[in-house]
Amino acid sequence: MTRAEITALLDERRAGIESRDARALARLHADDGVVESLMAGTHWGRAAIEDVYRAWFKAFPDVVSTTEVVLIDGDRAVEVAMTTGTDTGGFMGLPPTGKPFRLPIVFVYAFGDGSIVHERRIYDFTGLLLQIGVLKARPA
Repeated sequence: MTRAEITALLDERRAGIESRDARALARLHADDGVVESLMAGTHWGRAAIEDVYRAWFKAFPDVVSTTEVVLIDGDRAVEVAMTTGTDTGGFMGLPPTGKPFRLPIVFVYAFGDGSIVHERRIYDFTGLLLQIGVLKARPA
């Protein structure tokens, strides 16, 4: 894929997140695409990837992801973003806490044939759980 094609695809991804359109987001991935995430685990295929997006939007219906940096090199890209939201839908099967979070996240992508073939999400999972009140930190 060209740099322009990758940029356009990432723009579509941002639009899908803004509109909370899990199906449109899944269509950006290859039929046999892979998403790796600390929260969701590793998922293969569009249907499973759509489920990951849908669960995220259900747990955090007000989620906003703001891209800070995108680096593109050949058929790979890295996106650094700040994601914010509130646990109003319940996260990982737990009751909603109503607490907000602010989560820096890095997405590492590999592209092929006009789609995302592999996506790895890197973030501080424990920090997220602390912010939304699922985990409690012991004072030092």
